[in-house]
Parts: sequence; structure tokens; C-alpha cells
Amino acid sequence: METLLKEWYDKINDAKDVESLEEIRIAVFGKKGVLAAEFAKMKDAPNEQKAQIAKDLNKHKSALMNEFSAKKIALQTQELQRAMKEEAIDVSMFSTKSSAGALHPVMETMDRIVEYFSSMNFAVKTGQIVEDDFHNFEALNLPKYHPARDMQDTFYFKDEMLLRTHTSPVQIRTMLESKPPIRMIAPGAVFRRDYDLTHTPMFHQIEGLLVDEEGKVSFANLKFILEDFLKYMFSDVDVRFRPSFFPFTEPSAEVDISCVFCKGEGCRVCSHTGWLEVLGCGIVDSNVFEAVNYKNVSGYAFGLGVERFAMLIHQIGDLRSLFEGDIKLLEQFQ
Repeated sequence: METLLKEWYDKINDAKDVESLEEIRIAVFGKKGVLAAEFAKMKDAPNEQKAQIAKDLNKHKSALMNEFSAKKIALQTQELQRAMKEEAIDVSMFSTKSSAGALHPVMETMDRIVEYFSSMNFAVKTGQIVEDDFHNFEALNLPKYHPARDMQDTFYFKDEMLLRTHTSPVQIRTMLESKPPIRMIAPGAVFRRDYDLTHTPMFHQIEGLLVDEEGKVSFANLKFILEDFLKYMFSDVDVRFRPSFFPFTEPSAEVDISCVFCKGEGCRVCSHTGWLEVLGCGIVDSNVFEAVNYKNVSGYAFGLGVERFAMLIHQIGDLRSLFEGDIKLLEQFQ
């Protein structure tokens, strides 16, 4: 037995890697291993020798296990050092494979929009995300019964506060805090209970407001700046204004551009009309001015969805893909 176990001591010491050492462990300590076979022989030994045999076997078992553990640690350390050496990275080396980062398409689009209106002397205003009923609805001529207040559209809190459904509250707060003339845009995140190919619960809007003395602001002023803005964003497109209804403007209009996919000829994206709706606008309703104690003023307002513009500029079919963090998609915008 002494000779047999010495052979296994040598085999453990001569093991070249963790895999071969594991084979030795099974051969020595396994249910059908060398030690199990030696313990099985005890039944044939004289009774007075069994205690000594068991003592000797347990001593060898403990010594072999210590030898095995020490060898395993040594081999694992060697393999780790070898792997670290093979996988070492020289951070000082220049690599042509490195790629530059890029703005998210939504943020890039928002920056372009803000850049345009800033160049037209519009101030950039921001506001709080959690709003109250007055600033989000009532001051914007949205009475209690208006469908936009429905629980299916708005995220309400228990204390009657809510997540803003548009950035218009920033306009209300600006008018309450200052006097005309006002020339501002309000970019930011807004929230509504909606989720499909073209809607998400959180999205971004930019809303604009211009207020001056009565008679100084007309729909013609609004039409001019929006046409110029859309030509800036989309270059070669036609623009049209369609009568519409918004509680906070009167008269109101929706603005369309010729389809950027089919160039106005008609396709599935534009429902074969040749036109795509991109924003809403109008002359500020007198009830809104009354809510902020403005008198003898006139103004216009407009609002647009940033994601909508990003989808059209980059021809992205599913709005949700902008928020899923797909690297393959985002890499295209470097």
C-alpha cells in the first residue's frame, strides 16, 4: 500500500494542468478509487489490525488531500498568470478599431431644434416634471370634463399631482413670473399612458411661445417661422397648414410636410396621402391669457414631438427601438 500511494503522490506532483489533476482526484478519492479499494480490503484483515489499518489509511488520505489541494492552487495560479499575460492589453498602443461615441438620435434631433430657435432669439426654458392640475390643465383652457384629463392618458399621483403630459406648464409658469414680450421654447420629457409603434409612456416635446402687445403677433408670423424651421430640419419638403382644434389656441392648425419617404407621391408610411403630420400650432386662446392675468396681448404657440422628428430624419420605423438600447441600431448614428 505504501508503494501504491507513493505512486499517486508522484502523479499529483507531476500533473501539468487542472484537467489532468481532476482525473487523478477521481482515481484516488472517487467511489471506485484507490483509497476506496484499500478501505474495502479491511473486511479481510484480522480484527486486531483493522484499527491500525484504518488509522494509516486516513493519515494517507489526509496527506494526499493536502498534496492535491496545494497542487491545484499552484496550477490555477499558473493558468491565471498565463491567461493574464496572453490577454494583457497595452493601453498605450493606438488601435484603428476604436470607434467614436455619438449622440443619441433623439438628443441630436433635440439639439438641432433648440439650435434653430435659439438662433431666432427664443429663450430656452425648463420646468418641473411633476405638475399640478392648474399648470398642466386648467390654465391651458382644459376644463374638468376634457378627455385629455382621462386617467387612461395621464399618470396621476394620490395627492392629485401628476406627471406632466406636455411642456406647456413651463409656458404658464414663465408667463406668471414675467411680463411680455416673451419669446421662448420649452424642451423636455413628458409622460402619457400610451405604448405602441409610434407612442411610448415617456417621450420628448419642444413647445414654443411668443407673446407681445396686442396687434403685434399674427398667424402670418407663426406660419413664416414654422415654414422656415421645417425647411431647416428637412431641406426639400413642402409644408401645409390644416385647420384643427386645440383647447389652448384659437385659431389652431396642424402642420404637415410632404412625405420624406415617397417625396409626396404616396406610400404606406403616409397612408398614400403624400403628407406627414409633424406639429400643432395656433394663436394663443384668450382664456389662457386670462388665467395668467395678461391683458391687451397677443401671441402664438406651437408644439412638436422630438421622437417624431428623429424617426422621420433617420427613417426609423418603430419608435420603441429608440429606447431599447440596441447597440447595432445606435452604432449607425456615429
